[in-house]
Amino acid sequence: MKNFTCVQDIGSLKVALDEAFEIKKDRFKYVELGKNKTLMMIFFNSSLRTRLSTQKAAMNLGMNVIVLDINQGAWKLETERGVIMDGDKPEHLLEAIPVMGCYCDIIGVRSFAQFENRDYDYEEVVLNQFIKYSGRPVFSMEAATRHPLQSFADLITIEEYKKTKLPKVVMSWAPHPRPLPQAVPNSFAEWMNATDYEFVITHPEGYELAPEFVGNARVEYDQMKAFEGADFIYAKNWAAYSGDNYGKILSKDREWTIGDRQMGMTNNAYFMHCLPVRRNMIVTDDVIESSQSIVIPEAANREISATVVLKRMLQAL
Repeated sequence: MKNFTCVQDIGSLKVALDEAFEIKKDRFKYVELGKNKTLMMIFFNSSLRTRLSTQKAAMNLGMNVIVLDINQGAWKLETERGVIMDGDKPEHLLEAIPVMGCYCDIIGVRSFAQFENRDYDYEEVVLNQFIKYSGRPVFSMEAATRHPLQSFADLITIEEYKKTKLPKVVMSWAPHPRPLPQAVPNSFAEWMNATDYEFVITHPEGYELAPEFVGNARVEYDQMKAFEGADFIYAKNWAAYSGDNYGKILSKDREWTIGDRQMGMTNNAYFMHCLPVRRNMIVTDDVIESSQSIVIPEAANREISATVVLKRMLQAL
């Protein structure tokens, strides 16, 4: 696997899951694979789980790790061609990227949507510049439109906890005080659509995701109806995608906050969230602290998903 940005890059989900469970039994089985190899992790945006889990995954494989936070201790970078660089950005990404490539074997990039221009965000300009100009294999640590490491970990978690072969999985929008990117819900939908699960997306009108990510999912505007008989509830906020509303908050309706009322409609469903989570906005204290909350095992599986991806990339060098 040369690059990893979406579910298509992982190939067979069964094979990927088998690898994940193999690694979970022995996280250091391939520790010699990364000997004398260097991972560079580049962060344009903040991170906790992604940074820690990916660095731990690289260490599991014996790699050296360089972490670069673009916003702290690095030159401010211009990202667009044709700009007269007479402002506060003294270096262009198109020079910085090949330089970074000189110092490592694999590059991970984290760069969120800016909500200034939908076309720019959905073209994944920053991530694709790294793929084009670094000369190194590149994987996404969350981009403008997808968060594949998170979604892979989500899939691993569902496979571990499911009680039926084809569970009903519901992704529910929930309120948030700030506009959030569509990357996590897009990616989760993309990965769920690649399974045989029953998959439902529920959100208020106006929060429709891009059609290519909705895919074959059933969209239900009645949250309570969507939750009926669900085996897994995946909560996430996202800002509007469509037209002039792109990046905007259209609702903060607390009726969508996931609490006992909603969970009572389910088949004793497990609660999932990628974290960090705004308590009593996204989900109530009672639900996230319940025995059916699997947000911590879900987060722990980020190490496993990253280890599988890095293992495959090292094997392809």
